[in-house]
Amino acid sequence: MRRIIRAVSGAIRDRASQRPTLDPVPERVRIDGRVCLVTGANSGLGKAVAVDLARRGGRVFMACRGGHPQAGEDVRRLSGSDAVEMLKVDLADLESVHALADRLRREPGRVDITVLNAGVMPRTAWRSAQGYELMFAVHFLANRLLIDRLLADGTIRPSSGPGAAPRIVFVASEQHRSARPIDFEAFGAFHDYGLTDGLYYYGFSKLHLVTYAKELSRRLNPGPEVRVAVHSLCPGAVNSNLAREAPAFLKPLLFPVMRLAFASPDKAAAPVTYACCAEETGRRTGLYLHLMQKKDPSPYALDEAAGERLWEASAALLAQHPPAA
Repeated sequence: MRRIIRAVSGAIRDRASQRPTLDPVPERVRIDGRVCLVTGANSGLGKAVAVDLARRGGRVFMACRGGHPQAGEDVRRLSGSDAVEMLKVDLADLESVHALADRLRREPGRVDITVLNAGVMPRTAWRSAQGYELMFAVHFLANRLLIDRLLADGTIRPSSGPGAAPRIVFVASEQHRSARPIDFEAFGAFHDYGLTDGLYYYGFSKLHLVTYAKELSRRLNPGPEVRVAVHSLCPGAVNSNLAREAPAFLKPLLFPVMRLAFASPDKAAAPVTYACCAEETGRRTGLYLHLMQKKDPSPYALDEAAGERLWEASAALLAQHPPAA
């Protein structure tokens, strides 16, 4: 309980005290014709990002679990664009991730902007379809698999000369700073936890994600030329449905605080839009944004040796889950 209170109060302090050093991307900046993929786009931050990218002229694929047809209609209406399509994926099931990659491979165009936003925070430990801890599976392992497939299939194609490089944007969290170093001796092992430890494992999964983002950036851009711009960010405290699994006794306190003190998804989308659309973030790679500031992530995420070990260890796990014949 104390950990939850500290996290909520810290998020509120961040929003109240931080002074932006980056300007929001003006509405006149367009991405006409670019293909965008946004995971977790049926609600909250992901939905707001989908609206903004579609409004700017992007063709948007909203990848989320099934049963949300109204979300696609909302994005079309709010953006004024019909270039919006919903795709089904369950990031807690690696077979479903393979199926999404197969579906995107059949599209005639390439994906120019990929926003990996989907997130979960279960009340207690839960296993994914393949038996991994749910947040490790959704926040990290599924994203690693999806990017592997999109690159291998040519759905994301690194730039080989002048022109806009594709962009990959990971929505992470400042909570990654609360985690201890990744334990590679027990990598991928299921951890059983209850309400009091869930927030720690949330941060731990986000540490995996930010470390992976830095390593992916290094591997895709070995020289001075940016072939694929890879960025990660924390949008700050967002009034979304991420806390829907909170215990019933906490909701009467937590939900009013979120409504009053957390940013709306539309406002919280500003750093995501910056990573996706700003000129600077197309010419650079490996940035970490917190709200509308550039920062270094935690030293653990910057550790290149840890990044290399994470790459190798997760590749070994994913080798156990190839696509269906």
